[in-house]
Amino acid sequence: MKKIIICLIIIFYCFAVSGCADNKMINGHDYDTYGLLNKDDYKDDNIKYRLSYGNLIWSFIFVETIIAPVYFIGFSLYEPICKKTKK
Repeated sequence: MKKIIICLIIIFYCFAVSGCADNKMINGHDYDTYGLLNKDDYKDDNIKYRLSYGNLIWSFIFVETIIAPVYFIGFSLYEPICKKTKK
């Protein structure tokens, strides 16, 4: 039983730290992903972001763990795509 629990914890940890949204280097500056909890700290108005459906799906799969949805939706829901063009 202990081995199963340890394996599940390791698998969960691997999924938690390897979400589907990635940081991106745009014009020599590294832009981080952001979520609902850190939007004010990481969102840049000059950068286009898109919803990370992978992280949204993972948060629904692991909804019972509470930790995974908080991480995925709170800190890694949107990923940077490119610089916005001015019209």
